[in-house]
Amino acid sequence: MTILRVEDLSKNFGGLQVLSGISFTVEPGEKLALIGPNGAGKTTLINVIGGQLSASGGDVFLGNRRITRLSPNRRLRLGLGRSYQVNNLFFEMSILDNLLLALFGGERSHFQMFRRLEKRRELVEAAERLLETVDLFERRHEPLQAQSYGDQRLVELLCAFACRPQIVLLDEPTAGLPTAEASLFADVIRRLAGDTAVLFCAHDMDLVFNLADSIMVLYFGEIIAKGLPEEISADPRVQEIYLGGDDGC
Repeated sequence: MTILRVEDLSKNFGGLQVLSGISFTVEPGEKLALIGPNGAGKTTLINVIGGQLSASGGDVFLGNRRITRLSPNRRLRLGLGRSYQVNNLFFEMSILDNLLLALFGGERSHFQMFRRLEKRRELVEAAERLLETVDLFERRHEPLQAQSYGDQRLVELLCAFACRPQIVLLDEPTAGLPTAEASLFADVIRRLAGDTAVLFCAHDMDLVFNLADSIMVLYFGEIIAKGLPEEISADPRVQEIYLGGDDGC
C-alpha cells in the first residue's frame, strides 16, 4: 500500500502561488529526495504535508486516510514524523529527556501525562536503545546545549524516527554541517529509517545521491521531473536548471 499520496496540492500566500498541481506518491520504504533551486517551494511542500501550513487546494493521504486538515500532532500519531532545517529541540534539557518527549508525543494515549517520564521504563529503554545507535548513550544525561551542532542534528533525527513512523519528512538534514560530518548522515539516516519511508529535501547533492532511491525536482512550485537518480542526473531540463544560471537547490 502506498504510504503517502499527494493529489493536486497547491499553496498560495495571498496573491503569490508557491505550489501548483503537486501530485506524487511515496511507497513503503522508499527514500525520495526533493530538490530544486532556492525558492522552488521545497520547504513549503514539506510544511504543507507535515501540517505546519494549511493547503490552499488538493489533498494529502497517509495510507488510505485523508490527513489534509489534521493538525501536526494528529499526523504524528498516525505515523508521520519529521525534522526541521533549524533544530527544533529543548536545549536546556538533557539528550535523554528530549528523546523521551518525542516518544511520549507519538503515543496515541496521554492518560499517563502526569506520570514522570523517567518512571516510564519502556520509554526510557526505547530512548536508550536509540542513543546507542549513534554513540550518544554515555552522554544521555548531559544538557543538549552542551553538545556539538552535529550531535544536536543527530538528536533531531532520533526524535523524528523515535516513534517508528510510517514516513519521516526531513528538511535539510545536513544543513550547517561541515562536509566531513555531513557525509556520515546518509548512513545514519538509512540505519535509523530501516523500512520507514523518507521524504527529504536537501542542498547536499552527496546526501541526495547516496541516500535517495528516487528524486523529484521542484521548479517554481511545480514538479518537472521524478525518477531514479541516474535518470534525473541525465535529464536535460534538470541540467538546464542547475547549470544554466540557477544556483543552489
